[in-house]
Amino acid sequence: MKLKALTFLLALLTLAGCAQSGQNIPLMANAADANATDTPGPSAPKIALVMKTLTNPFFVEMEKGARQAEQDFGIDLIVKTAAQETSIEQQIQIVEELIRQNVDAIVIAPGDSLELIPVLKKAQDAGIVVVNIDNQLNPEYSKKLGLNNVPFISVDNEAGAYLSAKTVSQSITQPTKAILLDGILTAKNAQDRKHGALRAFEENPNITVVETQSAHWKIDEAYQVAQEMFKHTPDIGLVFCANDMMALGVIQYLDEAGRTDVQVAAYDALDEAKAAVKAGKLAVTIDQQATRQGYLGVETALKMLAGQSVPPVTLINVIAVTADTLN
Repeated sequence: MKLKALTFLLALLTLAGCAQSGQNIPLMANAADANATDTPGPSAPKIALVMKTLTNPFFVEMEKGARQAEQDFGIDLIVKTAAQETSIEQQIQIVEELIRQNVDAIVIAPGDSLELIPVLKKAQDAGIVVVNIDNQLNPEYSKKLGLNNVPFISVDNEAGAYLSAKTVSQSITQPTKAILLDGILTAKNAQDRKHGALRAFEENPNITVVETQSAHWKIDEAYQVAQEMFKHTPDIGLVFCANDMMALGVIQYLDEAGRTDVQVAAYDALDEAKAAVKAGKLAVTIDQQATRQGYLGVETALKMLAGQSVPPVTLINVIAVTADTLN
């Protein structure tokens, strides 16, 4: 990176750090004007945030965090999303377009842990910094293709799902059948959440997991899956959903079926899920601080562009949201 651009990036980080510590500093535009000359200065870094979709409120919150970082650091933020969380090919096309636009960095929440790796390697080869948030890219396949030095920012999904399932399973004192609704099977976060929930349920001898099935993170699909599962196994008493969207679909089915004897545990702490917790329709959900993930993703990209070292993995705390914590 050219010296002027590096100096600009370091100034951004310094000023933003002062702002967060409460110091009174001028806006970046004013700071730049104070040293203005006839020679054009370097432009603000262009950082792209690539998410799965905006149909899930979780990613709306993630964008809010990135937008806050945009304000704090004075960068040029580009936000791109696919139509749905399953639109992996569209995410690949978005990254291809960002390579053609010659952005400085890509912060990506990949819909799949494998399929995005080749195009992200192409981006890295083009000199674009890559930061991975939310769903982890497969480390072994990344190493095989030469996609290196990609920091990962998220939560411990296995621990978060364990906390969700453990919270609800502690109240189970009679033999109870349970089902799990997965996300995208090739996504690392979906795999981790499944393992965490199964581990928690296995610790309670009263719980028998009778079926697991993917609903691909979607409300409508979860409704249909629940309808089928309860049709052939009507005495299900416990459901773990790997995200809130699927839990909302299950709750819709249970409402329509008049079932009030089924406990549902979920993951994401969307506003709609919190409302369901308050209404007694959802036992627990997990806050994985989507806003924080978006903010740190942009901040990390900026540090890398400035030549600063960043940790290879940053895990944010998860928080169990129950009726008790909301009161």
